[in-house]
Amino acid sequence: MLVSPNTRQLVGAYNPTLYTTVALAYLATSIPLVGSLSSRLNESQRLMLLVFLVDIVAITLLADSSGGMVSGLPVLLVITVAASAVLIANRTLATLIAALSVLAILMDTVWLILQSRLDSGSLFPAGILGLLIFSVSLMVQPIAHRLGRAEELARNRASDLYSLQRLNEQIVQHMDTGILLVDSEGTVRIMNKAASGLLAPERPLAVEQGRQLAEYSPELAYQFEHWRNTGAHRARPFSVQEGSPPVIAHFRELQPNANREALVFVEDYTPVTQYAQSLKLSSLGRLTASIAHEIRNPLGAISHAAQLLQESAELCAADQRMADIILSHCERVNQIVESVMQISRREPPKPEYLLLSEWLTDFVRDYLNGRNRPAEITIECDYKELLIEFDPENLQRVFANLLDNALRHSNMACGEETARVEVALDFATHQCHIDVIDAGSGVPATDVPKLFEPFYTTAEEGSGMGLYLCKELCQINNADIAYRTTARGESCFRVSINQRAL
Repeated sequence: MLVSPNTRQLVGAYNPTLYTTVALAYLATSIPLVGSLSSRLNESQRLMLLVFLVDIVAITLLADSSGGMVSGLPVLLVITVAASAVLIANRTLATLIAALSVLAILMDTVWLILQSRLDSGSLFPAGILGLLIFSVSLMVQPIAHRLGRAEELARNRASDLYSLQRLNEQIVQHMDTGILLVDSEGTVRIMNKAASGLLAPERPLAVEQGRQLAEYSPELAYQFEHWRNTGAHRARPFSVQEGSPPVIAHFRELQPNANREALVFVEDYTPVTQYAQSLKLSSLGRLTASIAHEIRNPLGAISHAAQLLQESAELCAADQRMADIILSHCERVNQIVESVMQISRREPPKPEYLLLSEWLTDFVRDYLNGRNRPAEITIECDYKELLIEFDPENLQRVFANLLDNALRHSNMACGEETARVEVALDFATHQCHIDVIDAGSGVPATDVPKLFEPFYTTAEEGSGMGLYLCKELCQINNADIAYRTTARGESCFRVSINQRAL
């Protein structure tokens, strides 16, 4: 304003040198003060107080060199006071800034009156301006306080929302239920870790975005399209791959949008089937336990009578054959009752650490010694120091049943009772595999899903409880059992001991 010819007469009229010096000094100090203030706004209220004190001194000197209240420059202190009320959280300091501004205006006006530059009437506008400054400070302070609280609340809400979003992401990623976000074209946009494990366990989660739902399971894609077209869905279990556990899907549409996105929930159906089977066997066990006494009494009488018939010297060959059949079936019925009762009163396992190679050698030796006919069982285990955690009594029952089946089916197929036990480690899945392999004719593909069901048997003398008992004993020891065929087409029952049991 001092440089321009149009405004030169408005400022610095009484002391141009002082005006120029103060203006340049004010400019030189304001830049570093404002720069440091922007980086340390929340750290020091003292620095902020210093900035406003510099403003008061500079504006007062500029007004003094320009004629005081006549120049109109003291009005700039209103802006300074309003800014201090907003930026200084301490209301006492903000009021102090307003008081210092009023004192500076009044003292400068009195000084100019004493120098005869202004008359005494100039005190009135100076007082009005002082009153205005105090009014602005007192009005802006509560407004700034409310705005500060609102800003802090908004900041806290934003932080809470971000934390909640992160928590939701963690919950979704670690849920046992698989969740997929699918658009109207059947493209999977997002999926969590559980969905990847159920639908594509062999592929990493990072590469699963953007695939078609049909690439994971045609049956899942068909159910999704049927639900999309009809709005009705009757959930039914299905397997993603041959041999994989059954899963079940549910669908929920998101809020209406252009992409018609929907959520697909995929759950492992195995626990449901296991629970249903457990209820079935539990009820059966209670029923069997309640009638075991009634069954065993007549069964014992029948068996005893058949034994007495066999001891008769006048018994012909045909009757001898009938007596043998009676005893055989009595023994079979007794085995069924014993197996069901054993399952119904299943006790918690007592796991121990076992050296697998040594345990297998001792078990096979004792197993062969307890038979009344010769058999050939070979063991292939290259891991002499491998430890497993399993209940020894349960493990004996499992392998006794498996070897009984293997030797029986080998004898039926080739006339020789042979079996092979192989041990391998799967480092990818962190499991120990123990395979019991026989030379039998194998199991038809249609019968494989029924192998571990109770009372299912392909042998006339079998009770149908052996494999089911094996599966139950494996499960309570954190292991699994499954039927498979080897690379050479041999029948194989694999016992897989999970990582936590190794």
